[in-house]
Amino acid sequence: MSLTDELYRETILDHYHHPRNQGELNDATIKIEGVNPLCGDEITLYFNADDKTLSDVKINSHGCSINTASGSIMTECVKGQSLDNVKEVINTFKTMMLSKEDNTELSEELEDLECLRGVKKYPVRIKCALLPWNTLQQGLERLSSGKTDTQDQYVEK
Repeated sequence: MSLTDELYRETILDHYHHPRNQGELNDATIKIEGVNPLCGDEITLYFNADDKTLSDVKINSHGCSINTASGSIMTECVKGQSLDNVKEVINTFKTMMLSKEDNTELSEELEDLECLRGVKKYPVRIKCALLPWNTLQQGLERLSSGKTDTQDQYVEK
């Protein structure tokens, strides 16, 4: 294992053992659960947003280190951002994880996502990393459709 791989592994384990923005928002605009039935990963994502900004985000995750770390890093990347920027970050991350080529450039503010690039070496784990991001994307679609009154669930396929 290279020094770079070891540093990325340490970053993932740090986010797994000390997830950022963990908890609930009692007055959340959107509450949505994400589930990967194949591996058992689960997350519950809460966020507050108006039509322009995602002002706060919390997450509770149960599952593997990749799922928890990815959700923790995601909350740090999107909290306080404009909704347009949040959608752009989601697309950047998903492109990085799903493209066969490994040339996705990450800006300085997204550099923590670099540690998850190594997950591509283990295709079965990519869905673990994507679950929080796909759940957030589903929640944003729910927000834009005006469906903020009920709880929803995203199931990874």
